[in-house]
Amino acid sequence: MADELKGKKILLVDDDPDVVQTITAALADSGATIDSASDGNAALVKFAAMSPDLMVLDMMLPKRSGFLILERLKKGKKKTDPPRIIMITGNTGMRHRTYAESLGVDLYMNKPFRMDRLLEAINKILVG
Repeated sequence: MADELKGKKILLVDDDPDVVQTITAALADSGATIDSASDGNAALVKFAAMSPDLMVLDMMLPKRSGFLILERLKKGKKKTDPPRIIMITGNTGMRHRTYAESLGVDLYMNKPFRMDRLLEAINKILVG
């Protein structure tokens, strides 16, 4: 994946530092600019400063849920408008998946997930 994502900006939002560290390491040679936030409020601040192309967003976060972030960023926009969003969650309920998809999430992945599947999705969303 060396430099395939050069010039792209990705914001990782998860309150589990191991998840953020693992995804960051997996994207290390992608060429993308990577930043992270560990709560919902920090995610919105970083989003405003960074204007990422893609956000990998945990659903259950301190201070502001992933759903509230998703509602704020995607309301009234087309699914393909930035930021593109991959939601990751430990919640297996179909009601949550359906709601996330109705708000415009590009992909909804349950934790634990295979890293190669996440990387393929990121590449497909950002490069085509």
